[in-house]
Amino acid sequence: MSNTKKRIAGISIAAAVAFGSLGFSAKNDSAEAKEKKKEPTNVIMMVMDGTSAGATTLARWYKGDSLALDEIMVGGVRTHSAESAITDSAPAGTALATGNKTNDKFVGVLPKVVNTPGVEAVDSKDAYRPVANVLEGAQQLGKATGIISTSEIQHATPAAFSAHATHRSNYDDIAEQQVYQGIDVVLGGGKESLAPGTGKNARKDGEDLVNILNQKGYDFVETREELLNAKTNKIWGSFAPSALAYDLDRQANKNNEPSIAEMTKKAINTLSKDKDGFFLFVEGSKPDWAAHTNDTVGIVSDVLAFDDAVKEALSYAKKDGNTMVIAVSDHGNSGITMGNVNTNGNYPEIPVSDYIDPLKKAKMTLEGAMKQLKADRSNMTEVAELYGLYNLTNDEINRLKESKTLSADMAKLLADRANIGYSTGGHTGEDVFLYAYGPSKPYGLVDNTDIAKNMAEFLGFNLEKTTNKLFVNAKESFENKGYSTRVDITDKNNPVFVAENGEKSIELPANKNLAIVKMKDKKTTKTFNGVTVYNGKEFFVPEQALKAIK
Repeated sequence: MSNTKKRIAGISIAAAVAFGSLGFSAKNDSAEAKEKKKEPTNVIMMVMDGTSAGATTLARWYKGDSLALDEIMVGGVRTHSAESAITDSAPAGTALATGNKTNDKFVGVLPKVVNTPGVEAVDSKDAYRPVANVLEGAQQLGKATGIISTSEIQHATPAAFSAHATHRSNYDDIAEQQVYQGIDVVLGGGKESLAPGTGKNARKDGEDLVNILNQKGYDFVETREELLNAKTNKIWGSFAPSALAYDLDRQANKNNEPSIAEMTKKAINTLSKDKDGFFLFVEGSKPDWAAHTNDTVGIVSDVLAFDDAVKEALSYAKKDGNTMVIAVSDHGNSGITMGNVNTNGNYPEIPVSDYIDPLKKAKMTLEGAMKQLKADRSNMTEVAELYGLYNLTNDEINRLKESKTLSADMAKLLADRANIGYSTGGHTGEDVFLYAYGPSKPYGLVDNTDIAKNMAEFLGFNLEKTTNKLFVNAKESFENKGYSTRVDITDKNNPVFVAENGEKSIELPANKNLAIVKMKDKKTTKTFNGVTVYNGKEFFVPEQALKAIK
């Protein structure tokens, strides 16, 4: 049985042991265990993507002080997907957001394959069916909502909290749903996916979503200064064509991007104006990206940046008294360890400085340093030093100049100098830490799906009932009302569900919150709460859409 549904009367034995080993006492917890106040309730859900325990340990030593996360460590999270012990970010995000396990690359929809022991089977007819996320449930209650990400805002994890797609790379569909969801604050990268263009992720459907955002009354901002000066309650920040820079590189280059802590603080200040409360999702995306490339400096950079955002969330929650803060990693990555083959037999003799000092020489992450490299690699020495690789021999420099795997070779050189070990360049299947604060918080060892259910219960809604309200099978519903139906894919990038009954025609375009009703020579457009989702074979519409078109 999950512990997430229990109210706190103290802390669990497991959490007490964890706190004791970190030098904390139960006193930290008692201050927040007061009676829950009346509405509004708020949730700040925070994910540091692909961050194993070895990464947070290293970041703490690098910082030289406790992390904000340390204060609220209360347990662990099982991360497996419906089909594997090792999960991808899309099914992991879906589990955290909707309370449902799913398959690799699926975002906000039910799985096709279930073979992991202990995961409940899904009826084959329900495969790919969209399921409601916590953000959508909060919106149904009239709460303000927001999403933040240091990657593209359309990336797998923020997508799982705001959209529904059968593949995480369907940025066209994900971006469009995010725009038409009516989310109050959206901050991160991914501007390229908002308009047509020549880039990899530019829109293929011809729609300029920036214009739509302007029409919807958003303050569309593109720099740190514009964000900090924004005064409205609806803000959409697109600070880069794709992902934002690593925090270390952001500081080194003094670019115009806000930090994740600044985005978090601005979002909280904006959303907390809503009298009904708010739900905010925050992702530190790039610890995962750094782990994939075994970039130790990149990992530390963005774990610490994320921790600064946690500090902002906790600052608000402690003053408010009725805000739940949850912080987790969605999965492990890289098998990072302090200690490698160099330390097999001599680890008692190795001081902390031997692990940390080589990393502190770096002025940029691997990504940041590589962007400074000239095409002919004539500045190889300078680029290596940006990454902390000083005093390389001529032979080492020449090997780097000739390397066909330069990034990997540089990452390994620094990891070896700092005695850091890696077992893979991919995800890993271990449990991850659970960090939580506030009334009704989860604790102990929980499944990732339990976290979504816990947030929903605290906010005051049921995820399954919300799914049934937001995602009704369009074909079955309209045909039961006497309509004939069809899916119009004349324009494959803009599929439309069409229902017809005599002279009345109803068109429901995918990914939008509107219906076009045609009756004789009259055409009206009606809007509703929730978006129409097409999973490639069936359309699903909000229950409200059926009522709006009578």
